[in-house]
Amino acid sequence: MEIQFLGTSSGVPTNCRNVSGTALVQSKGKAWYLIDCGEGTQHQLLRSHLSLGALEAVFLTHLHGDHCYGLPGVLATAGLNGRTKPLKIIAPEGAEEWIALTRRISQLHLPYQLEFEQPDSKVLNECGQFSVSAVKLAHRITSYAYVFVEKNVQSSLNMTKIQAAGIPQGPLLGKLQSGEDVVHNGILRKAVEYTDTAKKPRKIIISGDNENPDLLEADCRDCDLLIHESTFTADMADRAKAVGHSYAKSIASFAERLSVPNLILTHISARFPNSDAIQKEASDHYSGNLYVASDFDRFKLNKHSVLDFIGAFDS
Repeated sequence: MEIQFLGTSSGVPTNCRNVSGTALVQSKGKAWYLIDCGEGTQHQLLRSHLSLGALEAVFLTHLHGDHCYGLPGVLATAGLNGRTKPLKIIAPEGAEEWIALTRRISQLHLPYQLEFEQPDSKVLNECGQFSVSAVKLAHRITSYAYVFVEKNVQSSLNMTKIQAAGIPQGPLLGKLQSGEDVVHNGILRKAVEYTDTAKKPRKIIISGDNENPDLLEADCRDCDLLIHESTFTADMADRAKAVGHSYAKSIASFAERLSVPNLILTHISARFPNSDAIQKEASDHYSGNLYVASDFDRFKLNKHSVLDFIGAFDS
C-alpha cells in the first residue's frame, strides 16, 4: 500500500507546501482514500496519478479550513468528470450540513450520491482493503485520527512443501493460499499443511490535529506507521498547547516510547522554511524510521511492514 502526500503545511499554504491532504492507496488496483482535503487539493491531484473516479472515500479529521475547504471543489470536479458511483464521506458533525448548504447556495448538482457518516471509535467501518476506526483527539474543535487496518490477510504459501508435493502453479495454489483444501493427483492436500501462518495485518494511523499524542497509545502499540502533525518545535511548546498542536519532540518521544517502527511528520508550520529543525529535533528523540513529509512525497509500506520512500509523483 502507498501513502501519497498532497499537502503538508499547517494553517496556510507556502511556496512549497499546500495545506493538508493525504492519499492512502490500496495494494491492488487504483482505489484510494483521501484523508483531509484542504484548499487547493484538486490542483495537487492534477500533478499526481490519482483519479477522482477511483476515490473510494473521504475522511476529514476535523473541520478547520486547512483540512476541509478543498472538498466542495473536489466533489464538483468529480461530477464534471463523469463520476456516478456514490462517495462515502466520514467527517465530524457539521460536515453534512456545510456541504448541503454549499450545494444549495451555489446550485452545485452532483450526478452521484454522497454518503455521510460520523466517526465512531466503537464501530469498525469496512472500506475496501481496510477496516477503519476513529480515535478522538485533543484540539480546539472535535478532531480525529483514523486507524486503517488491513483485512483479509492471506497465509503465505510454503513453496518448499508445494514443490516437494509436485503441486503445479495455477488455481490450486490460489485455493490453498485462501485456506481451501484441494485434491491433486487423487491426494487430498490440506491447506494448513502447505501454508505458513498469516502475517500480521498492516496498520496505519493518520492523525488530525492533536496536542496530546498519548490519546493514541492503545492503537499505536501495534501499529506499523504513524502519520502525525508536528506543527512546531519544542521551543514553541507553550504556543503548541495554546492552539492544540504537537511539536517534534513530543510526538517523537511518544513514538519512541511505544516502539512505533515508522513515523512520518507532517502539518509543518509556515514558520519553518524547510523541515531541518523538525527533522533534527525528532531524530534526537526517536530511533525508528523517520521522515518529515513534503508535498508530493510517496511512500510504500510493503507486506513486511517496511516503509520505503519511493520518490515524488509531481509531474
